[in-house]
Amino acid sequence: MTDMSADLVRQKQALRERLRFRRRHFAANLDGMARLAAFRTLPQPLADLIEGRDPVAAPVAAYVAWGDEPDILPALADCPIALPFHRDRSETMDFRRWANGGALAKGPWGTHQPADEGLSVQPALILCPLVGFDRSGGRLGQGGGHYDRYFAAHPGIPRIGVGWSVQEVDAIPAESTDARLDAVLTEQELIVCGDRL
Repeated sequence: MTDMSADLVRQKQALRERLRFRRRHFAANLDGMARLAAFRTLPQPLADLIEGRDPVAAPVAAYVAWGDEPDILPALADCPIALPFHRDRSETMDFRRWANGGALAKGPWGTHQPADEGLSVQPALILCPLVGFDRSGGRLGQGGGHYDRYFAAHPGIPRIGVGWSVQEVDAIPAESTDARLDAVLTEQELIVCGDRL
């Protein structure tokens, strides 16, 4: 690892720690009504994008919220869903169909995933969690690179980050392997980051 890439890794880790702290305190201090209302409906442009795809052939990829991550699943109650799936602690991640409310199992990374090891599916679009974001589509994830590798292998799938507004920063430090988001959904707005949506 070069000095420059080692420095970038340190910058990203320090930013992750700061943003996790910010997210944790924001979510802990959210009043009951605000928590109930957050992420319960999709903004119209995103709802139109989801309704415009073939739900049988390609579900919407989402995630099961962990800790203080925003829970996007209630907004997708009537939509065929796929969730991230890890067979073991490898770098590979794929998506498996999941019926909303269906059985979940603890995956090798501690996150919840479909209990049924059915066939993998390629989603029509991906709603992904994040630790931080910027308005140009920069995404800071947990640090494992699972989503970035999936995005690189499937560049045509629109990708939308989901996070609290307090997770926004001016600029996310990026490596060449970091994929940009097409949009970011917060409890306040849908931020379109490019021209793919």
